[in-house]
Amino acid sequence: MKNVGWDAYQIFAAVARNGGLTGAARAEGSSPATIGRRVLDLEQALGRTLFLRSQTGYSLTQDGAALLEQVKAMEAAARGVDAWRRHGEGQSVVRLMLGTWNAWLVCENIDAIRTEADDFRLDMSITERRAALAHRESDVGIRAFAPEEAHLVSRRAGEVAYAAYRRRNASGTRPAWLAVSQEDAISPYLRWPHEHAAAQVAIVVSRPRSLLDLARAGAGQAVLPCFVGDLDPGLERADEEIRALRHPQWIVTNGEDRHRRDIRTVGERLFRLMRRHGDLFAGKRPSRTA
Repeated sequence: MKNVGWDAYQIFAAVARNGGLTGAARAEGSSPATIGRRVLDLEQALGRTLFLRSQTGYSLTQDGAALLEQVKAMEAAARGVDAWRRHGEGQSVVRLMLGTWNAWLVCENIDAIRTEADDFRLDMSITERRAALAHRESDVGIRAFAPEEAHLVSRRAGEVAYAAYRRRNASGTRPAWLAVSQEDAISPYLRWPHEHAAAQVAIVVSRPRSLLDLARAGAGQAVLPCFVGDLDPGLERADEEIRALRHPQWIVTNGEDRHRRDIRTVGERLFRLMRRHGDLFAGKRPSRTA
């Protein structure tokens, strides 16, 4: 039997936990076809059938159930090694995975997440990718939907509204659109200009953060979360909220780690920060005279 990499077992576990290729693909940030091919490769390498395939999904065979228990033990051992390594470094590390704008809010309120008295290090990963916790890429993440993975624990932290924003007191002519490149437009709000105003897109950038800077400079209008656009005194809404983009957001942690004090602390503080800004997230505009 040829050597099988750890990532193959992780993909197998993702399919088992999600009951099929589609959920596993979302969890892994891959395609169902790729996940299906990797599972077949693993079965061929092991010489055993791990799943029963049906129209309703994938269910474990007896061999598959036995392998899943072994993988769980491997994951537990990996967590133990990681905890030992962190202890040896003198401080624990909490890995927080955030999208562009939630990271912006956290940076603006960093004292609410980590204080000088805390003995853990906070590692922030800023990406538009879905927060991945299955392989310990992160300890705490924010998602735009409730997790389907059984091993994840989540708390709903309100809703996020979106609107188009332009420089305050811009000229009466409707400004051109600003957009993230189509290949980088992972989230629905980033795809919106391409889907609804493609002919009016004047400037394309590779990262969402530049949309705010360009809108401030008067280069055009951009779709932004309301908690970002409404807080900026140099911007105004170009139109009403884009209701189709509104979505809930969830703070997610791995169930096996929920009792770790440092992870629990960061998750709780993040939840309180987001709830404190709940009205802004939901698109209720702050008073300019307040």
